[in-house]
Parts: sequence; C-alpha cells; structure tokens
Amino acid sequence: MKIAHIALYTNDLERARTFYQTYFEGVAGELYHNPKTGLQTYFLSFADGARLELMTRPQLSAAADGVCVGWAHLAFAVGSRENVDALTARLRTDGYVVVSGPRMTGDGYYESCVLDPDGNTVEITA
Repeated sequence: MKIAHIALYTNDLERARTFYQTYFEGVAGELYHNPKTGLQTYFLSFADGARLELMTRPQLSAAADGVCVGWAHLAFAVGSRENVDALTARLRTDGYVVVSGPRMTGDGYYESCVLDPDGNTVEITA
C-alpha cells in the first residue's frame, strides 16, 4: 500500500502552484474546475511519483494559528545537506519565513522548516 496523494486547501491556487513548482520541482497537470461547487484543483507530480493536490473553493475559512490537531507538515527530501542549505537560503532570500534550521535534529535528520505562502510548514530534508 502507498499514499496516493496529499491534498492541501489554499485561498490562492495559482500562488500555491507557483510555489511548489518553483521550489520543489512539481509538475502541474491541467486545472480542474467544478462549476457546481466552485472547487478548483491542480495535481502536482514529483519525480519519485508522489503527488500533491492543491485545492480551492469559495468561502474557505482560515486555519487556527499555532500548533493544532491535524497534519503537521509536508516534507521534501532534496538529497544532501548542501541542497537543504541552498534551497533554504533561496527561500529566505525570496522572502519566505524560515522557521528552523538548517540543523541536525535529535532524531538524526538534517533539515530546515519553511512556511509556504499559506503558512503551512514545509520540511526540507537531506
């Protein structure tokens, strides 16, 4: 068994698509739009076969600030410490919030955490 995809709601579908394409090399499929519900989605595919579904619909509510029950983060493995350092620096330079790292964690990962345009935590690991 494997996870088929992860889905993420956003208030700005194009901004989210651009972020995940630009920094994590996602390849977006065609825009899907359901005129009855207003739902719009993109599926982004990644080199290893993983997929991320970005979704928006009218009248989305904002998530609560801080730590809460639910998904904690989305992690991308970029292959090396040097790649973690480089991507983290690029995101910081481009104005994204770096929450932590790059650093070695207590459980043995070399990682950094950044916030995507909607404030979701994205972990970048070696």
